[in-house]
Order: sequence, then C-alpha cells, then structure tokens
Amino acid sequence: QVQLVESGGGLVQAGGSLRLSCAASGRTFSSYAMGWFRQAPGKERDFVAGISWSSVTAYADSVKGRFAISRDNAKNTVYLQMNSLKREDTAFYYCAAARSPRTLVSVKDYDYWGQGTQVTVSS
Repeated sequence: QVQLVESGGGLVQAGGSLRLSCAASGRTFSSYAMGWFRQAPGKERDFVAGISWSSVTAYADSVKGRFAISRDNAKNTVYLQMNSLKREDTAFYYCAAARSPRTLVSVKDYDYWGQGTQVTVSS
C-alpha cells in the first residue's frame, strides 16, 4: 500500500510559478512510476506529467516547456515545477503512483492516488 500526500497548491497570478510536492509512504517508492494529473470542474481527470522509475519523463502537450516533473527517491517525493502558469492551468492536481504501468499517461495505469491540491491561476 502506498499513501500519497500532495502539497504546494494555491493561488497565483498568470505568468507565475508554483511547485507541487507529493510525499509517498513505503520503502519501494523508487520502483514506482509517478504521475501528476489534473481535473477542472465538470471535466475529466487529465494527464499532466509522468516519470518512470528510471526517470524517463512524459508531458501533456499543453504543459511542455512550462512544467517539469522530477523525483527524489531519498525523500520519497515527486515534484511538479509549474512555470508560466495560465488561467487554463486552474484545476485540482493529483499525484499518482503506478507499480507496472504500460504507459505513463493513462489514468488506468495508476494504482494509488493522493487527495489532491487546488491550483488557481488568476488573470
């Protein structure tokens, strides 16, 4: 069982930056792929960024060049650095862990989810 706790969300002006953190429990964190997803009101949960156990990364087209995912296995933590934020980035952001994903981008590939953190970008 893996427990995930997100932090770092908040209110930021367009063009600003935020860094989300996701702390994971358990001793096998380094063997999990990790992902960030987001969900706006009335919309589906969408892939944002993912990182494999070997630190291969993937990004949604909408965030490429602006967001960066990274992991610190010593701290059991995955990060999402978000720069040049836009109003359309406003959503609830979720961290997820996958034991043996076929891809990094599908909700269905992830086994554990955090409770999420709100990110609001104002104009």
